[in-house]
Amino acid sequence: MAAGYLDVLRARHATRLLTGTLVGRLPSGTAHIAIVLFTRAEGGSYTLAGALAAAYGLATAVGQPLLGRAVDLHGQPRVQLPAAVLSALGMALFALVGLEPLPLACLAVVIAGVCTPPLEGGLRALWPTVLGREDRVHRAYAMDAVAQEVMFTLGPLLVTVLVALWSPAVALLVINAIGVLGALSVVLSEPSRTWRSAPREAHWLGALRSPGLLALLGSFFFVGMALGSITVAGIAYADDHGDASVYGRLMAALGLGALIGGVVYGARQWAGAPERRLRVIVALLALGYLPLTLTPGVAAMTGLAALAGVFLAPAIACSFIVVDRHAPRGTVTEAFSWLVTTFGVGAAAGTALAGPAVELGGTASSFAVAGAGGVAALVVLLATGRVLAVPVRTATVVTGSENDRNGAVEPGFSSGHKA
Repeated sequence: MAAGYLDVLRARHATRLLTGTLVGRLPSGTAHIAIVLFTRAEGGSYTLAGALAAAYGLATAVGQPLLGRAVDLHGQPRVQLPAAVLSALGMALFALVGLEPLPLACLAVVIAGVCTPPLEGGLRALWPTVLGREDRVHRAYAMDAVAQEVMFTLGPLLVTVLVALWSPAVALLVINAIGVLGALSVVLSEPSRTWRSAPREAHWLGALRSPGLLALLGSFFFVGMALGSITVAGIAYADDHGDASVYGRLMAALGLGALIGGVVYGARQWAGAPERRLRVIVALLALGYLPLTLTPGVAAMTGLAALAGVFLAPAIACSFIVVDRHAPRGTVTEAFSWLVTTFGVGAAAGTALAGPAVELGGTASSFAVAGAGGVAALVVLLATGRVLAVPVRTATVVTGSENDRNGAVEPGFSSGHKA
């Protein structure tokens, strides 16, 4: 198992790109908690803190596909680094100005969100160029999904440490400065500098003109909804048991399950169409969410949370392959960015739905939102099976730069951004 991952990491530029992307995404992965902590420290209410965090999330959802399209049109360095700097400046303005005047604080948060660089989509666009072989690219997608779980676990911890040592304002400044350094590391690398998207058909819909991609986005909206609802349901469960630490235990178990599932999934070579495999994984994901509605004792619930997380990273990793196969030519970064946006909007919707569910039907009802989201995600995949069965193209992995028209190719893998 470890040998396969070491093979990926030994590839030239692979470790730098993976690490740089994770570091560059640190601001977006920690913004929700950093904004809330800073707003509360400035005397703002929880309602205002939530509103500012939501504004950042919605602004990011708007900015990601737009910046992803810009990357496909103009290359990574011209878009990623300026966006990272503008995003950091927006958050720095928020940290320095505080909550007064409030319109300026809101504007700063929105700028930070809209300008969040699409590093996720950019990395996934680079993997075929850097790794070449289909099996290595698939394994890199799994590593990417696992690394996300690590970042979303360690990132908030780093914020709380910075707050404890200095202040929430310092945490905002440091986290975003680190993010710029991560983006800089990526865009100065040779693969990022030389990567070019394939020529694209001029169309205002861009990547969204692919029916298969739309089907996948519809499904992952509900996957995001399921995950978002669990965060609220977990808080309600912890309140029921009178111990705030229970929430951290449940989230850690969920992350651990995803980590294990992603590592195991990426260590194996899978045969058959990824669209068919994705339906099976999402079915298992939904099946894992449903038992959470039983809300047993803490020990059993922790085990159920770990089980519920097992198929999350595999679902995300497999979705990357499906996106790659269905993104129209020349739109791969935009397509991956749409997946990020849709997942994030779904998570926000799940958070919004779980709150009323707790008030109306108790903790079990809020976990039922997660189960319903998983089932809905599966229903979308089943209902759109014919659309997903026909990829936009069957391209190849180009082992050299996209600028190198004589690069060697390996048949049988759809890369989505090679000429």
